[in-house]
Amino acid sequence: MNLKEIRSNIDRIDQQLPILLRQRMEYSLQAEKHKGDARDPAREESVFENVTAKSSSLLDKSFLSDLYKLILAESKKLQARHLKLVGFQGEHGAWSEIAIHAFGSEMAPIPCLEFRDVFACVANHDLEFGVVPVENSIEGSVTEVNDLLVEADLKIVAEAVIPVHHNLLALPGTNHQEIRSVYSHPQALSQCRAFLSRNKLEPRPFYNTAGAARWLAHERQRSAGVIASKLAAEFYELDIIKENIEDHPENATRFVLLSTQPGTGTSPANKCTIAFSTQHRAGALSDIVRIFAENKANLTRIESRPIRTNPGTFAFLLDFQGKPDDPAVVRALENAKKAAMMFKNLGFYPEATL
Repeated sequence: MNLKEIRSNIDRIDQQLPILLRQRMEYSLQAEKHKGDARDPAREESVFENVTAKSSSLLDKSFLSDLYKLILAESKKLQARHLKLVGFQGEHGAWSEIAIHAFGSEMAPIPCLEFRDVFACVANHDLEFGVVPVENSIEGSVTEVNDLLVEADLKIVAEAVIPVHHNLLALPGTNHQEIRSVYSHPQALSQCRAFLSRNKLEPRPFYNTAGAARWLAHERQRSAGVIASKLAAEFYELDIIKENIEDHPENATRFVLLSTQPGTGTSPANKCTIAFSTQHRAGALSDIVRIFAENKANLTRIESRPIRTNPGTFAFLLDFQGKPDDPAVVRALENAKKAAMMFKNLGFYPEATL
């Protein structure tokens, strides 16, 4: 093994250490949620014993002990902030995490494997909130999320519209001419199709934009690039080769903040989302839409989704502008509920703008 290979291995380990420490802090915050403010000296003593048992001629017991005292002290400092735990799908650096920052500073983003996991963790009170993308201005509806909104018993308490400006990332020091293939989520690859074609780069689908960035940082493939956010470049110490490579500069994604409880934010709520199903007869949908028109409620979205638990039936997701204390809005919701077979008010929240 030559010096270059040795340094490459060191770089790989150094890149992984902050990621593992961050994951440990996230688990620490989740543990605090379960145990409350109670301290557990026996648990801390057990941690020290387990760590120092792994000492060797290279890792002295006192070094390991001092290191873990610092780690535990930082964990307690984070726990004392009582951050709100917010789930999102994907890896750190994902666009959903960027959306979380738009909802507030005292929030701790917690990665979840799937969208369903985000909904489940909020519903089970493992996390206070969840953030999911609902629709993209170029690709349209995020169908899995909208299906889960129909199925789950959660409330939308806020929304954010995030501009999506994609970036080509690569390992530090990479010459752009070295890159042959580009990894990212299929939607990101699609949104940058013209750039990839123009530069003769082979698109390679990956489950998540930030996940692709993390993979590249670990695998160290010089011939590979990824499409991801600037936050992902920061997290995984990658160079930004080219900014704003999306085909449409107006590209944006709408995200919603989910909770088990209705919103009680400081900003006044002026938008509402409902889910409903109708009788299987001609004009049933138009009857409900007419109710909102008669009460001067401006519809901003309506979409049909198959009800997976009852094949052959459909639910509708409808967004409209309106305040919860407006008598016309109250009347519209009451009449729509009477006319629908299934009806769910997913919540009032402040409308977001780009």
